[in-house]
Amino acid sequence: MASFDVSVIGELNLDLILYGLPQSLVLEREHLASDLSITLGSSSAIFAHNLSYLGNRVGFSSCIGDDPFGEICVERLSASGVDVSHIKKLKGKTTGLTVILPQRKDRYILTYPGAMYEMTERELDQSFLFNAKHLHLSSYFLQKGIRPQLIDIFRKAKEAGLTTSLDTNDDPEDRWSGDIQLLLKYVDILLPNERELCKLAQAKDLEQAAESLSQKVRILVIKRGSQGAMARVGKEKYLAFPPVVDVVDPVGAGDTFDAGFVHQFIRGAKIEDCLKFANCAGALSVTRAGGTEAFRDAAHRDAFLRKHAAGHGQSGTASSKPAG
Repeated sequence: MASFDVSVIGELNLDLILYGLPQSLVLEREHLASDLSITLGSSSAIFAHNLSYLGNRVGFSSCIGDDPFGEICVERLSASGVDVSHIKKLKGKTTGLTVILPQRKDRYILTYPGAMYEMTERELDQSFLFNAKHLHLSSYFLQKGIRPQLIDIFRKAKEAGLTTSLDTNDDPEDRWSGDIQLLLKYVDILLPNERELCKLAQAKDLEQAAESLSQKVRILVIKRGSQGAMARVGKEKYLAFPPVVDVVDPVGAGDTFDAGFVHQFIRGAKIEDCLKFANCAGALSVTRAGGTEAFRDAAHRDAFLRKHAAGHGQSGTASSKPAG
């Protein structure tokens, strides 16, 4: 019997979000923000945090620096019920930080990687990592230390009977190196957005890119924001659209979508139900500032899921207390 439903490898940092900045930022001018949020950030941590609040047992493997930022990250992740016992504190290193500057529908994202570049296979306890039903990795291109070992890690996960998922996120260097194509052999669920899909497939057309990558992974799930999401399983195509909500903050919506999809997938749900619930989870995320705040508010979270997720293979009520 696996100790965890999902084991997560990834980066761990805080998000500092400045709201209400002018559309044009001018050098040497002092610009004023109208609001500020400091919250748990990083794709991997948002995924794990919100997946735990959906009622899953989640183990997290990562590295932080020996600084207050790292301590805050671990405290916030632990409060959600995630097992943080295998997060390594690296002496003399600094925990990463992401500064986000929302600009209407788009945003500037500025990240200092810090300790996230330091994690290698040496920092992983494989007995802990593979004691799960499913393995998930986010932010592939930010995992510079462990990237050379990821093919071997995913291969071992598959040999141990785990299913796997990957959200590459953006490549800050915009190289989209070919080594990731070798990793896809061991990926069951690939979760790019539309831009990432086309970059990975080296195609400009959505349909052409989807056709190419759907031949390389078992399940291809494409996130398209307010336009919904599409899944490809071989030649089969599935479409779903999110509920209409007032968007407070889109930060973390894609990571939360991933959590919603995996939440249903590990329960054996149909692809269409995985897709619909993922859209609901992502929509819930945007109703509060930051990527995790909507899930920390139990009354808000459960009422939203009862309203929007019932009938999609989910009762509508997530865990009202930390999982695990």
